[in-house]
Amino acid sequence: MYMLSQLALSDKIIVIVFLLFSLAFHEAMHAYAAHKLGDNTAADEGRLTLNPIKHVDLYTTILLPSILILVGLPPILAAKPVPFDPRQVKYGEYGAALVALAGPFTNLGLAVLAAIAVRLGLVGDGMAAHVTGLFMLLNVSLFVFNMIPIPPLDGSRLLYAFAPEPLQKIMEQIESVGFFLILGILLVLSPFIGPFLSNITYAILDFLV
Repeated sequence: MYMLSQLALSDKIIVIVFLLFSLAFHEAMHAYAAHKLGDNTAADEGRLTLNPIKHVDLYTTILLPSILILVGLPPILAAKPVPFDPRQVKYGEYGAALVALAGPFTNLGLAVLAAIAVRLGLVGDGMAAHVTGLFMLLNVSLFVFNMIPIPPLDGSRLLYAFAPEPLQKIMEQIESVGFFLILGILLVLSPFIGPFLSNITYAILDFLV
């Protein structure tokens, strides 16, 4: 989300609106993938929905990014995690990885759909093109950020599925403090990690459009 912190205030407001929409799709697809693979935990808790209110967490979705923006740091945020029981999911750790990947790949899919609309000439010039570009930037950013293989980010589930048992045990220990670890790493190393994530994001955007 590093590059989003460089946007003008008006663009940030647009991004916040898109963020609620994109996070709702992201989390709902986690729930949908778990449901299709045999686990109804998220569905039973009302998370199989595109209603963003169901996926917003007061602290990590609203307060944390607001404070970071106020102090001039890149906004870091997370929606309320979608619960699922790995024991109920088909295909074991590979099924759990599919549930995790459903979220970020949904964001990538939204960006691809927007890019197709641009390529087909369905998006005009001026403000429409600018807003579409922000939508694509946000969703590709969400994809790239969530694919970082550090627990509890979604990319860690893919690594976990193929990791040897000693590494899996280390990742399990990290999971309980994973969000704070990510927060610390990004805040301390943002001058180095930020440009790296930005380069990946813009490389994907260049490929799409």
